[in-house]
Amino acid sequence: MKKNHKQFQVIIERDEDGYFVASVPALPGCYAQAKTLSLLRERVEDAISLCLEVAQTNRAYREKIRRFAYEPTFIGVEMVKI
Repeated sequence: MKKNHKQFQVIIERDEDGYFVASVPALPGCYAQAKTLSLLRERVEDAISLCLEVAQTNRAYREKIRRFAYEPTFIGVEMVKI
């Protein structure tokens, strides 16, 4: 049987300590962090899987997804000098 694949946009930033931090706007509260990008990818995949599992059985979380989830539209990054 063929497995259905889902795609999620992930926002990745680097924090002040040098860690990469990922957030998944389509799944409220879905975050991961790691020291390397390859480890971050593994961790964010795990986090997404866990959120999807919770959504199957938790009505409150499904409601949170319905109310707060969004798909980001990348506009750009600007450097502002003051």
